[in-house]
Amino acid sequence: MAYFLHSHTLVAAVLALIMVTAEADFQASPWSPAHATFYGDSSGVSDDMGGACGYTNMYGIGFGTRTAALSTPLFNNGLGCGGCYEIRCYQSQYCIPGAPSVVVTGTNLCPPNWAEDSNNGGWCNPPNVHFDMAMPSWLTFGRYEGGIVPVMYRRVPCQRTGGVKFMFSGNTYWLLITLLNVSGPGDVSAVSVKGDNTNWIPMSQNWGVMWQAFSNLGGQGLSFQISASSSADTIICNNVADANWGIGMTYQAQNNFNIVPVDNSGGY
Repeated sequence: MAYFLHSHTLVAAVLALIMVTAEADFQASPWSPAHATFYGDSSGVSDDMGGACGYTNMYGIGFGTRTAALSTPLFNNGLGCGGCYEIRCYQSQYCIPGAPSVVVTGTNLCPPNWAEDSNNGGWCNPPNVHFDMAMPSWLTFGRYEGGIVPVMYRRVPCQRTGGVKFMFSGNTYWLLITLLNVSGPGDVSAVSVKGDNTNWIPMSQNWGVMWQAFSNLGGQGLSFQISASSSADTIICNNVADANWGIGMTYQAQNNFNIVPVDNSGGY
């Protein structure tokens, strides 16, 4: 019996290690057509401090002006927040010749405007696939006077440095986390939390990249399990915060989703 228990414990430990280290390889998608507009001013920051994804301080969290509000199909009830898109201006007189593509992160919802025709002002009306980009990003490939241009886009792995970040809000009985610095797929569909004295507790989406658990987790070290939205990938971030964690603090895991180099040999 002792041998069995020892073997069982060893197998469980190996499986747990595999779950932690077998990080996923999110792949770039094929190119697809869409349209893109811009919002705000040339600073790119005046109109994008927060929104439907729950992000704040775009420069502070590393996005800068490389951001876009997503139309409903891409936003996907907030599950598309954090995803990264490579965008190229395509076959328009307002495209800047030879301009490179730009990679942006989805950080907000571009809401429908049903008072306008979907092809004349209601650019973000479903089922349109549309990017409303921060002006500095849009101006890398488009002329200001154009206002709207056809584009080709594809999902690409998000290039982040270091581990996933967890910004803590709420209180010891209501833990609210904002997920930041998620690499690879970038987006998240499910989160669970585990205290030193608990089993895995599924968290519910508060909105966007903010997830909550209604449990007494005070005085316990915390680990998290994260599943991507746009793929079947899951990682476990062990020992993210120790038992003395506090509200208003941001903690960084030791791991993240894998980043796969993007193949740029194909066209569109």
